[in-house]
Amino acid sequence: MPRTITVGVDGSPGSRIATDWAVREARRRDVPLRLVHAAQRCAEPDPVLSETEARIARRAADVRIDSDRVPGDPVSVLLTAAGDAELVVLGSPSSAAGVAGRLAGAVALTVVARCRRPVVLVPGGRPQDEHRPGDVVLGLDLTEPHDAVIEFAFDAASRRAARLRVVHGWKAEPDVHDAAADAGRSGARTLSEVLRPWRERFPGVEVAEQAVIGTAGRHLAEASGDASLVVVGRTRRRGPVGAALGPVTQAVLEHSSVPVAVIPHA
Repeated sequence: MPRTITVGVDGSPGSRIATDWAVREARRRDVPLRLVHAAQRCAEPDPVLSETEARIARRAADVRIDSDRVPGDPVSVLLTAAGDAELVVLGSPSSAAGVAGRLAGAVALTVVARCRRPVVLVPGGRPQDEHRPGDVVLGLDLTEPHDAVIEFAFDAASRRAARLRVVHGWKAEPDVHDAAADAGRSGARTLSEVLRPWRERFPGVEVAEQAVIGTAGRHLAEASGDASLVVVGRTRRRGPVGAALGPVTQAVLEHSSVPVAVIPHA
């Protein structure tokens, strides 16, 4: 089966914004777009899918589209559909979206926490500017730098002809300035070493390295203000109560003003 960009659609404004983003990503990657609508019954015709297909055809007739209305709960349907996807795209409703928005947001976060494929959450509230300038921002944990996360970020920056800004956090001991300075220099050296092979693989990508004091979550959320995409990782290891999002990823998803790509890794 060909690689696809799979997007969950439900007819909501947030879903339409996410679909528009997915259309542009399918163009960048030259892959088909798969529309997936979870429903209790599969009666025909499906107005949600029909309206979405027509809108895409008016704006992007060159994008190949496959549509599926699948019975079942949204989380199960989307996780199953993700198995054949290169990337899953979902809308992330704003906190002011009411009960329906909160339910959709809960579905999106559950899919992010459990999906074994990269998931992009596109914030609702306003359309994403197709020509929005801005860096691709990568949040990198230097204690466990994972290739899948770094590769996704470099590839995204390359496809957008954008700068890649790599943000990592480190802890400074209070009132110990020399130790803090040493830790900062050590982190910068480690970051440069981690990124060296990826700079060689993607020579056209300009890279800016940014070391920050404290947890990276707040800094990444702030960096999203002038970015086009934020990339973070999520471990696939399960905790005592099942799959969960780490504090940095959770903070970025709650506060980012631009799409966030969450990349699972071992």
